[in-house]
Amino acid sequence: MPTALVITTAGINCDLELRHAFEMAGANVESIHLNTLMKDPDRIDEFDLIGLPGGFSYGDAIAAGRISAQLMRQKLYTTFIKAIDRGVPIFAPCNGFQMVAQMGLVPGPEIVGQSWPETAPTPKVTLAENAKARFVDRWVNVEIPADTRCIWTQGLDVSEAALMLPIAHGEGRFIAESDDLLQYMEENGQIAIRYASDDNPNGSMGDIAGICDSTGLVFGLMPHPERYTRWTQHPFWTSLDAEATQEEPLGLKMFRNAVAHASQQSKNGALIS
Repeated sequence: MPTALVITTAGINCDLELRHAFEMAGANVESIHLNTLMKDPDRIDEFDLIGLPGGFSYGDAIAAGRISAQLMRQKLYTTFIKAIDRGVPIFAPCNGFQMVAQMGLVPGPEIVGQSWPETAPTPKVTLAENAKARFVDRWVNVEIPADTRCIWTQGLDVSEAALMLPIAHGEGRFIAESDDLLQYMEENGQIAIRYASDDNPNGSMGDIAGICDSTGLVFGLMPHPERYTRWTQHPFWTSLDAEATQEEPLGLKMFRNAVAHASQQSKNGALIS
């Protein structure tokens, strides 16, 4: 079975949901505190999948995810790059998205196959305060672009009833540094998931809910798929058509995609297990 690492630290509060989602998808999971990893970054080399959970790391002091991201930029950036080069899928919802954006792991190098910089680059995207300056906690309708290269969302066959995800954030408005970068990500298949055009909860550019790097492995998003692995978590599950609930929920499908990818990589000898 593939092994998944869930990185925890002060203020993180969605790590148990993330553990459960990886386990439901068929991975063995270990949670390790960020302080431990900073002392021994090579521990990351032991894992086939990585999760950066949501929450309020370090109380979101200064800005959401800022302290965690700076610690990781200094101590773990090169180890994350080694993991990506090994083919390790990295899942980063909500606070995790804020971290990988500030580390420069998404959108990453602009050319497919281009080498990563030796030190963490200047961030090119950010998650700013919601347009209405209020914390939003609800379910949203989403869409998955047909041409995405994201291994977490690629090729998912999902009914309209399943195309919802929960959100809970105050700083989730996606902003790219330029329209040119946004266009490049569109053309390169790096838009992994969108809010429905009439259900954008935070004012994100292009209705973007999540993006990936050019390898399709690093998936940063504001919604929480790890909170949607059972139909009973759906807000309207009691009124859903029985046929719709024969398929697996959207969140669980994403994790199955990643675990299947990690399993195949391991069989091919690309991952260390």
